[in-house]
Amino acid sequence: MPNTKELKDKFCEIYRENITRPGSDKLLHFLLSENSDFFTAPASTRFHNSFEGGLCEHSIHVYECLKGYLEGQRAREEYELEYPDESIAIVGLLHDICKVNLYRTSYRNAKNERGEWEKVPYYEYHETLPYGHGEKSVYIISSYMRLTREEAMAIRWHMGFSGEENKNNIGLALEMFPLALAANIADMEATFLLEGGHQ
Repeated sequence: MPNTKELKDKFCEIYRENITRPGSDKLLHFLLSENSDFFTAPASTRFHNSFEGGLCEHSIHVYECLKGYLEGQRAREEYELEYPDESIAIVGLLHDICKVNLYRTSYRNAKNERGEWEKVPYYEYHETLPYGHGEKSVYIISSYMRLTREEAMAIRWHMGFSGEENKNNIGLALEMFPLALAANIADMEATFLLEGGHQ
């Protein structure tokens, strides 16, 4: 299990070093407040990073994967992809902000290794703003600071074809906005290779 304080400190350091546009301080203040569980929430109920601090760790992973991908020779020289550090940090760190206050701990009965029934904790899905996934993240971020069109598209479509949306729109978005494709690649790398889970 990762150290949640170390993850929180790392997230805040990356955020403050890279994200400085108007309103960004208010968004970070919200994430750090008692009204948000961003730093203690899991990234999912039972798949990738389904533990305390999992959402923060996943967000850092996606940021690092996105940054690494965009710094690669092919991305820079062949595809000529170049984005400001601020855009990379916004997309990587905040793509799953829609999961703030989304999961809550509940209990169920399960047999332990001795075959005895006992109450065990688990995370359950508890949606209070049913606005979709990527679009909900865009909506939350946009209430604090402006996003560029490319940033908004990257966050909106970071799930790529693993989402439930119209496949034609996904393909078009990934084609038109290369940062969206890069965000999808980074999210998949973090989820399946670093965290060994499912969406």
